[in-house]
Amino acid sequence: MEKKPVTVDIIASLFAQAVKKTLEKSTKKNIKYSKTFISVPKVCLKPEVGSFVQFSGDYNGLVIINFSAGAAINLYKSYMTTMGLPESELVKESTSSEVVDTIGELTNQIMGRSMRNVETKFDLTSNFGQPKALALNSAITLTPDLNYSDNRRIAFSIGTDRFHLEVAIEKMEFIAIGD
Repeated sequence: MEKKPVTVDIIASLFAQAVKKTLEKSTKKNIKYSKTFISVPKVCLKPEVGSFVQFSGDYNGLVIINFSAGAAINLYKSYMTTMGLPESELVKESTSSEVVDTIGELTNQIMGRSMRNVETKFDLTSNFGQPKALALNSAITLTPDLNYSDNRRIAFSIGTDRFHLEVAIEKMEFIAIGD
């Protein structure tokens, strides 16, 4: 008998697709993600640049995206040059406010697409707040709620640079009903 996919894995997959499509469209770069999701006991903001945002509605959760310094700079430069800014005007430090703000904006775009993906597939909606992005030099564990026990980490790459999406959703299951 075939094992039915777990709801958190379906959600993580829809979010991973949103990350890939959003970043490829915004940066004109090839984004890849791992075919293997990692089940993690908790979600954490990690150095060097991280962003996070909660969502709530028909389903609830928390998304964290952790970027290496190289990935943050790569995405920032690609995004800004795609928008027409000359490379000579771009900052070079991943901790600069320009890079952090760009990561926050890209996270906002990713979340919008993620919410649309879930709504299209399941006819369920959630809303999210303004993503927060930070330059970090140590990890911060975020614990949204005791009922958020399903967590996934997904590895991405842009060239040789890596970043990770972490998704925590409340313990739940989507169950399709007949027409």
